[in-house]
Amino acid sequence: MSSPTEKKTYEGQKITVTFEARRCLHAAECVRGLPEVFDPGQRPWIRPDGAEAERLAEVVRRCPSGALQYELVDGGAETRPNVLRSCA
Repeated sequence: MSSPTEKKTYEGQKITVTFEARRCLHAAECVRGLPEVFDPGQRPWIRPDGAEAERLAEVVRRCPSGALQYELVDGGAETRPNVLRSCA
């Protein structure tokens, strides 16, 4: 069984998405944005080839916690200027 602090990687042909469960706020921006890619009822729950890479990157950037991140296979990496941070 995987640890909630583990970063999981989901590789597609043009984009790789990573997910850190411990950071997730369950805002469901991903599921509402691209249900054909993000389906918590399926395994794997993230299917990067279910949408165009640029569209998927756009939805991943909406993740309020930064639990989701991406890297384009052609070398383009994500930039996250406005990620919410928790105050401990």
